[in-house]
Amino acid sequence: MAKVTLNNITKCFGKKTILDDISLEIKDKEFIVLVGASGCGKSTLLRTIAGLEKPTSGEIYIGSKCVNNVLPKDRDIAMVFQSYALYPHLSVFDNMAFGLSVRKTAKCEIKRRVNNAAEILGLEDYLDYKPKELSGGQRQRVALGRAIVREPSVFLMDEPLSNLDAKLRVSMRSEIKKLHKKLNTTFIYVTHDQTEALTMGDRIVVLDKGKIQQADDAYNIYNNPKNTFVATFMGNYPMNLFKATLKDGLLRFANVFVNLATTPVNYPKNTEDVIVGVRVEDIVDKTNVNYPFNLIKFSAAPEFEETLGSHKVVYFKLGEVDCVAKVPADYNSGSTIEFSIDPMKLKFFDATTKEALN
Repeated sequence: MAKVTLNNITKCFGKKTILDDISLEIKDKEFIVLVGASGCGKSTLLRTIAGLEKPTSGEIYIGSKCVNNVLPKDRDIAMVFQSYALYPHLSVFDNMAFGLSVRKTAKCEIKRRVNNAAEILGLEDYLDYKPKELSGGQRQRVALGRAIVREPSVFLMDEPLSNLDAKLRVSMRSEIKKLHKKLNTTFIYVTHDQTEALTMGDRIVVLDKGKIQQADDAYNIYNNPKNTFVATFMGNYPMNLFKATLKDGLLRFANVFVNLATTPVNYPKNTEDVIVGVRVEDIVDKTNVNYPFNLIKFSAAPEFEETLGSHKVVYFKLGEVDCVAKVPADYNSGSTIEFSIDPMKLKFFDATTKEALN
């Protein structure tokens, strides 16, 4: 078992900087998720930890040992790739045992480790099968098993579920979380899928343009984003953002306003130009008449909608800004909706730096 420490990691390809001075401490036995859009540097960071890429500058520690000059095979890590990368002519047993056989591990030890991994992954009845006889989910389990038999200190996973269909991805997410609990070791998991990140990670590291934007638990990543990038990137729908003015407690944005001075909202006091944000689910279509302070109220006619069974997502304009909100499934399409926002749900960002103000 081991923690992983990254000290000022920079990685350049020619003149292009892919990782820009990244420092991060990953705790022993932690499940950490690296998330970001394509090209943000998350897979390069994982490959750098694995030793498949060498950092341009900075230091990588696994446990107390600097591994910058340690070969990948000697770093006590195991990696699961996006593709299953199984040998089609080998059985499940032999695929899982391959790495151990190359290292000339004793046959009795190989058998023990493979059988143990097969039991953990529910593959006991498939050890004699060839990969072509397995489903996608079973093939992914074999790839996981090949990593498990290494008994490494750190597991590295590079988008391991991206080749699976949506339903299977959901079930495999829970299986990987259960696997982490059983193995009780350090997992570093890369994904571009925000739902995967929010549901799986003990902590989530949001990357953009080679820099860490926020490293935090799922609650704070979603509810207390550190900047507008995190606010709009994380979640199934981006946070609605508006340019606003805030003077003497009076907040104005789009075509609505509210006097925050009459509410318990902790709003910025020393800035006038701000960006105000509100999550999709915090724009509601009903006014609570018993609410103890001012609600932000406005009307809007949805331009189009998405029906999601339990609710609908409607798209509309507030002033010149495109907005998204959730409404009940029985909402009458085409109707103008009376929306309201609890001002306690508002998030404030600096209009220049885009950093959170509260």
